[in-house]
Amino acid sequence: MSTRPAIVWFRDDLRLDDHPALQWAIASGRPVVALWVLDEASPGVRPLGGAARWWLDRSLRSLARSLEARGGRLVLRRGPASVVVPAVVAETGAGAVCWNRRYGAAEVAIDRELEDDLSNRGIEVESFHGSVLFEPNATRTGSGGPYRVFTPFWRACRAGAAPRAPSDAPARIAAPALPIASDDLDAWGLTPTKPDWSGGLAATWTPGEAGAAARLATFLREGIYSYTDDRDRPDLEAVSRLSPHLRFGEISPFRVWAAVEAVAAERPTASVEKFRAELGWREFCHHLAFHFPDLEERSFQPRFDAFAWRDDPAFLAAWRRGQTGYPLVDAGMRQLWQTGWMHNRVRMVVASFLAKHGLIDWRHGERWFWDTLVDACPANNPAGWQWVAGCGADAAPYFRIFNPITQSETFDPDGAYIRRFVPELAQLPTDAIHAPWKAPTLVLRAAGVRLDDTYPRPIVDHATARARALDAFAATAAG
Repeated sequence: MSTRPAIVWFRDDLRLDDHPALQWAIASGRPVVALWVLDEASPGVRPLGGAARWWLDRSLRSLARSLEARGGRLVLRRGPASVVVPAVVAETGAGAVCWNRRYGAAEVAIDRELEDDLSNRGIEVESFHGSVLFEPNATRTGSGGPYRVFTPFWRACRAGAAPRAPSDAPARIAAPALPIASDDLDAWGLTPTKPDWSGGLAATWTPGEAGAAARLATFLREGIYSYTDDRDRPDLEAVSRLSPHLRFGEISPFRVWAAVEAVAAERPTASVEKFRAELGWREFCHHLAFHFPDLEERSFQPRFDAFAWRDDPAFLAAWRRGQTGYPLVDAGMRQLWQTGWMHNRVRMVVASFLAKHGLIDWRHGERWFWDTLVDACPANNPAGWQWVAGCGADAAPYFRIFNPITQSETFDPDGAYIRRFVPELAQLPTDAIHAPWKAPTLVLRAAGVRLDDTYPRPIVDHATARARALDAFAATAAG
């Protein structure tokens, strides 16, 4: 035991439950300084997009309340972590600093530099495995390299040691006797004001640890047993919606895994196994981002470096606004803007539409998602975009081009999703809502739809765009 505090540096783990670094600090008997650093200045650190900043603000407030309820206090600081963390050590007289490990290249470099710096000053430094089920540097092929295909990666993960059991949140946290200066969260300006576009986000989400636990409980009660059948239906509440909570670490993957294991023990089904595999895809994306740190900037398959992407600002702008003339695409893009989230099936459709119908560089889409998604993840976001564009690891083949009409008819069969997010089409009958430009004039008139006025015609013909994309991608594949 020591009277010198232990600093628990919170990062993408804004929770008290199953927090190995916090657990270690409390077990050490030291007073605990709970620190969070807004680092947007360190080289290579990617600043959060607007929607993620909104989420972060609320998640930090939730964490602060949870700490205060247990006797602790959240200390906020802004600046390069390599400067801020040693400064807090000096201010508090801390004898130890601990954190849960991160796996981005810039973050790994920061952590290593800090560990060396603090250790040289005689400060105890400890790091822990708490953000992914399987650490990226521990899962390798038989030849010692990283996996590039999901199925063998996940098979190897499942064949190894099972994920550890999660630990419960502490009942009490001993804080230092003297107060520690903290930044004012309001002064950080993480939330939009002029204009405040976050109303739809606030109506949709409850950021924080309690919100994450509630989401998981609801999914296990209402969604997991029909997951295989319904997971591709954006018109249904059939997916977990845990992605932003996992992104910010408001719930640990070990807690989710343990809850799913309990369900599987009681009633094993194909749906439960499918959801496990989706957790595995998250692991695979983090594995890729660790081993290939330029995933957000460079095509995973080098031959795509020479791909002739089109420069078409009008196409990109129509896609962003949800004004492409394809109702499912437009519904997805408007859901994204309104709620900061998009159903995964629709994410694939809209990404394919941009990269293959428009031949717009996937990086434009990745950056738009980064700014507008509450679950914008530095691993999942670029890996997903590259998968759809055909240039990523284990990617969809270039000739897989989602047809936005048949996707709509198959996965939004009654048009409920479209009616919700494209209200100008809400009065169309189901047989017309997936391709309104094909509907008879009388049907459009009865529904109050005027093409090129209340709703646009398609920005590009599907068959023409598909043929163009096949030619372009085939040339790259041959090269």
